[in-house]
Amino acid sequence: MTGKKPLRLGLLIAAQSACAAFFLLDVLRDGIELGWPPFTHWHFMVEALAAAALIAGVIFGTRILMEMLRREAHLEQQLGLAAGAFHDIVAQHFDTWGLTPSEQDVALLTLKGLAIPEIARMRGNAEGTVKAHLGAIYRKAGVSGRGAFLAYFIEELMEAAPAPS
Repeated sequence: MTGKKPLRLGLLIAAQSACAAFFLLDVLRDGIELGWPPFTHWHFMVEALAAAALIAGVIFGTRILMEMLRREAHLEQQLGLAAGAFHDIVAQHFDTWGLTPSEQDVALLTLKGLAIPEIARMRGNAEGTVKAHLGAIYRKAGVSGRGAFLAYFIEELMEAAPAPS
């Protein structure tokens, strides 16, 4: 959820809570006016059930919102951990392969999915320079090309991922 969605849902729950309080007070007032036992009047029973359903909806909605916010926080934490782990794996392999700083930069941009012309433009290099860097990267990594280079890291992540429960 983005920042505004929980706020909007919170405002909606607050509005529903205010309505529920209004209807509950109305039902209680009607019950006092009708005298005891008010449960013998169908209009009172319909209003009482509607108020109870609204209160239950507010409680249920609040619980769901809180669970969603907890789940979102957990997923963001897990994503941060995974991103950090992936970065560590990449940095470790770049060091093991002995990539130069320029090769590391080109390799990272390649992992991000950028094409050779985009990498060249971003780095202010000629496309031939980027191709030369990629050739050196692939040779040092022991892979045959871009697809194998990307697959190498995908396999690394899949091996490190916990088995689904």
